[in-house]
Amino acid sequence: MTLHSSVPLVDAHLPEGSIPAYDGEVHHEDAHLLVLEKPAGLLAVPGRGADKLDCLATRAQLRWADALVVHRLDQATSGLMLMARGIEMQRRLSAFFADREIHKRYEAMVHGIVMHADGLDNWGEIDLPLILDWPQRPRSKVDHDAGKPSRTRWQVMTHNIQHDTTRVQLEPVTGRSHQLRVHMEAVGHPIIGDTLYGPNDGAPRLMLHARELRLAHPANGGELSFRSEVPF
Repeated sequence: MTLHSSVPLVDAHLPEGSIPAYDGEVHHEDAHLLVLEKPAGLLAVPGRGADKLDCLATRAQLRWADALVVHRLDQATSGLMLMARGIEMQRRLSAFFADREIHKRYEAMVHGIVMHADGLDNWGEIDLPLILDWPQRPRSKVDHDAGKPSRTRWQVMTHNIQHDTTRVQLEPVTGRSHQLRVHMEAVGHPIIGDTLYGPNDGAPRLMLHARELRLAHPANGGELSFRSEVPF
């Protein structure tokens, strides 16, 4: 999901020290953008209410005052998150997202043995339209009549026959809310630890990680490529 907000996220009236400045891994820092590591369980952007102001974006602004949001990760998802520095860079990066010029790859552990897509090295695609499930929000659902076009590329990495699980890599072609989670559940392989869409499997976290990020630098056009170690 691409967000367009030039309003600073930090509340000047917050008690000093009530939210810590970002102290996680910085994959990239320059005058134009940041690439940060978001841990599982931390909101990407503020939620509603004072108790939900603590998030990666707020922590980033406490360290870099000009940091602005251009996309987000689900609270339960870990991995690479890109932020702009300043309104002009936010506009450029938001346009990159809108034009699908930013490549993202995730890694996930899912329930069941996923069959390879027409050969060991081939990628498959899930093409199922999605819409917000208003009576059960924040859930989304497949809706062939009113849903927005939504596509996810997937590839099998390894199988664990003993535990009946599969490690997959996922690429969202579109960026709908909860897209990877809904698509994997819809094809019968919910992501392990998904308390919204999967079974109560007792996993300690959602096994979904934003592993890779590639883009052209919005200021000079140079190629940027980042990879985050998968923590599961």
